[in-house]
Amino acid sequence: QVQLVESGGGLVQAGGSLRLSCAASGRSFSSYTMGWFRQAPGKEREFVASITWSGSITYYTNYADSVKGRFTTSRDNAWNTVYLQMNRLKPDDTAVYYCATNRGIGGSRSSDYDYWGQGTQVTVSS
Repeated sequence: QVQLVESGGGLVQAGGSLRLSCAASGRSFSSYTMGWFRQAPGKEREFVASITWSGSITYYTNYADSVKGRFTTSRDNAWNTVYLQMNRLKPDDTAVYYCATNRGIGGSRSSDYDYWGQGTQVTVSS
């Protein structure tokens, strides 16, 4: 049973930082893609970032244009955990953030991912 649990959300002022964590359980995720999505009220769920195994010892990352240069995703396979470091936060970043995983195929569409966490709320005040 694959389970993803996000944590680290909260309320922060514009310009501040937060680090989200996503703890995965149920199998080894070292070769799996880990993705981050977000959904603001009244809007579609959108891709934020992903980190995918390259097939050797490295991973490559992909970011939405709206967060490029401000957000960084990383992973610690020893702890089956992926992180999303969010800097220079803006009110437009306010959303519920979800982590998701698939079998290493990458992707930026919700339909590319098989398992999802329950989400964590991020609120950025102006």
